[in-house]
Amino acid sequence: MSPLRRTPGPVRVVTDSTASLPDVPDPVRDLVEVVPLTVVVDGVAAREGEDITPDEIAGALGSGARVTTSQPPRAAFEAAYERAAAEGASAVVSVHLSGELSGTVHQAAAAAATAGLPVRVVDSRSAAMVLGFAVREAARAATDGAPGEVVARRAVQVANAGRAVFLVDSLDQLRRGGRLSAPAAAIGTVFGVRPLLTLRDGRIELVQRVRTRTAAVERMLEVAVASVERRTDPALAVHYVGAHEPAFELARELEERTGHGVLVSPVSAVLGAHTGPGTLAVVVTDLAETAPRRRSPAPRGRR
Repeated sequence: MSPLRRTPGPVRVVTDSTASLPDVPDPVRDLVEVVPLTVVVDGVAAREGEDITPDEIAGALGSGARVTTSQPPRAAFEAAYERAAAEGASAVVSVHLSGELSGTVHQAAAAAATAGLPVRVVDSRSAAMVLGFAVREAARAATDGAPGEVVARRAVQVANAGRAVFLVDSLDQLRRGGRLSAPAAAIGTVFGVRPLLTLRDGRIELVQRVRTRTAAVERMLEVAVASVERRTDPALAVHYVGAHEPAFELARELEERTGHGVLVSPVSAVLGAHTGPGTLAVVVTDLAETAPRRRSPAPRGRR
């Protein structure tokens, strides 16, 4: 009698903690493993989401602590892929923070090269819930039994359709971390304006200079509403660092203007470490499966 062969299980989705996935019940999360990035506060390293929270990071930054971040080691991804294989997954789709902002996706790609099962690595060219929505939709496709190439394509499609606009109280953290050019950072200090920022092709860029925070929040709303109107099946999120009341006020106004529900969650501790307390962000993407695909799921980023 020939030995029984185990039927390959569904595709497993792996992501990193910058996806800022909310801590709420979600059936598709059973197929998602989150690999944490590291936050270092005054020399003490902690894994975000496990050893340190976004609120703790906001408090550390507010107290003047020195905060830096680092990508997960290759071994963390190797372990995640090994667990997926041991649990019977047929393949892994690993979807990550923009390679322009972190080497995380490259660590994932290095681990994928020696994994014991097929691993497709996707550079989302995004962060926060643009990445989070892409991961959730990829996991939903995996739950429906889609093969790896379809799951990866779905992640790319949703990430491509995403837009994130954010407001920070200070550009110092982004400038010190090398995520923003010195000339762009100087805009906020020389002219005393509130810069609105976005992720474009994986990089942080200036959208507009606004004189006051109130005007900046209104402009964020206008940009978000216009983005919703251009999408067939919009999904929306609001992120914050520190005080949550402004985020819920922003979400309520966005719901009134668009008629769509808005997910509210703190941005990941690593992202918050770079944007600082007082950050507000609005994310809009399109969950329609007919949305155009504009780039292939291949890792890119810093060299």
